[in-house]
Amino acid sequence: MKKIKWIMIASLLVCFAFIMTACGSNSASSSEEPLKIWAMGAEGQKLKEFAKNFEEEHGIKTDVLAVPWGDAHDKILTAVAAGEGPDVLQIGNTWVAEFGEAGTFLDLTEYVESEEYPNLNQDNFFPSSTQTTVYNDKVLAVPYIIDTRVLFYRTDLLEQAGYPDGPATWDETLDAARTLAARGPDKNGFEIDQGSHHIPMMFAWEHGWDYDISKGAENFADPKFKQAMELYHQLFDEDLAQLEAGKETVQAFADGTNPMFISGPYMVNTIKEQAPEIEGKWNVKVMPKAETSNSIAGGSHFSVFHSSERVEDALTFINYMADPETQVEWYKEAFTLPTVKAAWEDPALKNDPMIKVFGEQIEMTKAFPVMAEYEFMAKELLKTLEQINRGGKSVDEALAEYQKEVEKILSE
Repeated sequence: MKKIKWIMIASLLVCFAFIMTACGSNSASSSEEPLKIWAMGAEGQKLKEFAKNFEEEHGIKTDVLAVPWGDAHDKILTAVAAGEGPDVLQIGNTWVAEFGEAGTFLDLTEYVESEEYPNLNQDNFFPSSTQTTVYNDKVLAVPYIIDTRVLFYRTDLLEQAGYPDGPATWDETLDAARTLAARGPDKNGFEIDQGSHHIPMMFAWEHGWDYDISKGAENFADPKFKQAMELYHQLFDEDLAQLEAGKETVQAFADGTNPMFISGPYMVNTIKEQAPEIEGKWNVKVMPKAETSNSIAGGSHFSVFHSSERVEDALTFINYMADPETQVEWYKEAFTLPTVKAAWEDPALKNDPMIKVFGEQIEMTKAFPVMAEYEFMAKELLKTLEQINRGGKSVDEALAEYQKEVEKILSE
């Protein structure tokens, strides 16, 4: 109910702000005011400097505000309520439906099909990226960064366990994890980030499950979803993964405590920088296969705020950032994976063996459901798994209760 209330209130405020803006005095011309851009996370800081290339090429000044991801959601909520936001807005790809429901974004459908902005054409991007840009049959955003998850593993320790090239299936992963966990009381076989809803969703996709919006909560009665949650629980139940908080991920990977874990591309440089002593002793691999090896299609998009008076300039900026050459340069600068398929033909990505694995994994990704309730459902799933792993509930009992909670979420 809270979700629906804020959406209704925000929508009314958006309409009011639009009317007030239309009745007010004319704003300064584009040549006098910089293009306001909200960019999130560490990449936002780097975009401030990177955007100078755009300014020189197009003669459009920019004002990039770097917003920490932890503050981004509330900051956008405030902007929606006030009806005053930036011209260009970076959003997480699971937020499109939630904020789209409130009328936050300009409908970009006509622009992504326009020859004036050729880099916005949806055929340029990985399909799993564009799936999360559309809500209610409107294109509300353009892919900016794609993110996925792969298996990180210690090659030396996995060789001792019989898998020098890493495990290819979940059966092999469990077998290797058992051998590795048997090394001693302080050794584990696998590490799982219990605060990430990505991992259980990946497990479900890998077991052949998918979310059908028309089925609602019934999706979670699917035996394939149960099998995936049983695998998740098995890693803790057999003491293959540590339930309680332990060492920091890179430290545990470097000293061999946790020889396998799941993470994204940012971790490649993090390990190289923080654990140079294990150079040549680790690698990455596409996700282990159950029925599939599907991983997440995470990442973020660029959108245009609904009340922007700089639509043309905003689209010019987004078109610039979606250019294959720009995507490659941005990868070199921020180490974020390009969403544009053509960018992956550049030697900087094509000839890097580890990044090439991420490219292979992107071809096997699934998008999160584009629905305003998804974030609420994901948080509830983590609570459910905690009840199984810590509270002692059976998988059957916990999932039955989860299905009821999802029914409530979807009915509010």
